[in-house]
Amino acid sequence: MQYTRSIQFSGYTWRVKRHTTPVGPGPNYFSDADCNVWVDARGRLHLKITRTGSRWECAEVICTRSLGYGTYRFYLDSEVHALDPKVVLGLFTWSDTRDFGYREIDIEFARFQGATGPNGYYTIRPHDQGYPQHTFQWIAGVRQSVHWFRWEPGRLYFRSVRGHRPQPSSASAIVAEWTYTGSFVPPPGDENPRMNLWLLNGEPPTNGREVEVIISRFEFQPL
Repeated sequence: MQYTRSIQFSGYTWRVKRHTTPVGPGPNYFSDADCNVWVDARGRLHLKITRTGSRWECAEVICTRSLGYGTYRFYLDSEVHALDPKVVLGLFTWSDTRDFGYREIDIEFARFQGATGPNGYYTIRPHDQGYPQHTFQWIAGVRQSVHWFRWEPGRLYFRSVRGHRPQPSSASAIVAEWTYTGSFVPPPGDENPRMNLWLLNGEPPTNGREVEVIISRFEFQPL
């Protein structure tokens, strides 16, 4: 993988993925250009899928630190209810080592099951046969939200809420949550938190439009 650019976001250094031939996920082209990945004057991260001629380029950032057990929080400033059926937003951990399913723990917004299926996914180690997954329907009209998981020995707890309060005062703000305690919970290793915006099977958005998602901040609280 090629990394020639880094950014500062939410107190961490993130490498910006660049690849001029299609690679996973997708496979897709990934660009580290300022028009694909940037931090604005308010400190918010922008990820954008852009088009140059017939070529679509996606965006991904990788934290330079491996954080291990703890709570990973991703704060969004974009509506993700109605992403194009070909677009996937990933908020996750990943290791380049194959052990324990690449230590992949995912929160994703996508239409993996088609336009009428769920648009939210919590998934653990999808590269392993029989992987556990919880699907949900994220709601329309919510611009600010927070999505997080707490990773503990033998346990993963996921939650998605409206607004920017991870522990809302009203239970109605909690749109989805899931606890998993089975054998697929990976131990920590050399994984990193990552965020990406990419195209399913490398195919263009069905509406032919570029796509942008804003992440206002990332937080990590060690166990």
